[in-house]
Amino acid sequence: MEFRALCEEFRANNQIPPEKFDLYQVKRGLRNPDGTGVMAGLTLICNVHGYLIDDAERIPDKGILTYRGINVEDIVEGCRRENRFGFEEVAWLLLFGKQPTRSQLEGFCKLLNSYRELPDYFAEDMIIKAPSRNIMNKLGRSVLALYSYDDNPDDPSLENNMRQAIQLIARLPTIMTYAYQVKRRHFDRQSMFFHPLDPNHSTAEAILNAIRPDRVFTDEEAKLLDLCMILHAEHGGGNNSTFTTRVLSSTGTDIYSAISAAIGSLKGPRHGGANHRVMMMMDDLMGHVKNWESDDEVGSYLEKIVRKEAGDRSGLIYGMGHAVYTLSDPRAVILKENARKMAEEHGMLRKFELFERVEKLSPDVFAKVKNDRKVISANVDFYSGLVYEMLGIPSDLYTPMFAVSRIAGWCAHRIEEMETCGRIMRPAYRSLTHEKQYIPIDERE
Repeated sequence: MEFRALCEEFRANNQIPPEKFDLYQVKRGLRNPDGTGVMAGLTLICNVHGYLIDDAERIPDKGILTYRGINVEDIVEGCRRENRFGFEEVAWLLLFGKQPTRSQLEGFCKLLNSYRELPDYFAEDMIIKAPSRNIMNKLGRSVLALYSYDDNPDDPSLENNMRQAIQLIARLPTIMTYAYQVKRRHFDRQSMFFHPLDPNHSTAEAILNAIRPDRVFTDEEAKLLDLCMILHAEHGGGNNSTFTTRVLSSTGTDIYSAISAAIGSLKGPRHGGANHRVMMMMDDLMGHVKNWESDDEVGSYLEKIVRKEAGDRSGLIYGMGHAVYTLSDPRAVILKENARKMAEEHGMLRKFELFERVEKLSPDVFAKVKNDRKVISANVDFYSGLVYEMLGIPSDLYTPMFAVSRIAGWCAHRIEEMETCGRIMRPAYRSLTHEKQYIPIDERE
């Protein structure tokens, strides 16, 4: 069977004219004409602020991210001031809707540690015997498989959802690091190692302990990874993977199906894979630009990228711009400050300054090449890959790290959907088909 010819015929006969979307006022990508998201629900979990509306026009504004009403900058600063890890506190905050007391947080951390170990024979049967080249693929399959190891997987009660959510938040980092080790052994022909878990480790420490052959890391490194996890933990109900969680949860399906679907969403290069693509883009730029300190040389190459003459020919400067944030992405601002400190310590300041230069020049490049003067800024993906690189985290884990952080937000939204919404999501698509006659099989051409 000639699939190429069939595909060409399909493309020729199944295109929807772009003007039809405007004619029927279809909001492609669930976006309004001004780029804002279509209002699809209400939430108490998170707010993403990036602009003001004045006389129906978007006015760029400083980016603000709040978890349960608390500014993420305050959460980060509070943990820094007290010199402690914060991801576990954020997970509690997102799930239970309030800040934990010291005793509640200590109990929660012990509970997470008790759940980090995977069920008996799970690693052997579900990960080692079925390796995957893509860690996100393995995360999705493994989460779905956990259904079979749950004695009460379909109970929709709040108590059961909470129990399942906490187990998933604890286990996903373990699944990630196991999947990475198996991938290294099976596909990369490198050594595979499984270190024992330390019950005193935070989530960030447990991850570094698992991926480093010598298990050695500094407190500063672990707290920087913890910072990344805090900033990636949640970002409102409208991002694709969280919306996916809510769509599936609205059907009443089990948590494993909903979270596995969210992982599949995040795997897509238009969503969670952006930090990896930033690093690929920057590696390409560094290989073609001789003078990294020259605005003219760097800007010239960025123009080629936007014209689809360089890079991956997508025309995108990865890590620049966001669906909501305009003047700034607060996550990127925080990561940039910490990335500079680590770059200075690791002898990577020149590379960091090249990232800064790309960030500075990109808006003018878009204005020059595309005549697009929309206000844009660096998003969290622009600096997160660089931070991961400085922490020695392999590129295979850039997007999975996003997942093991965001699962806290996914679970919070699943629970909110189950507890407060009570109606299956069912949008509409307008059909453009015309009535046709059935043709007997021997009369078809």
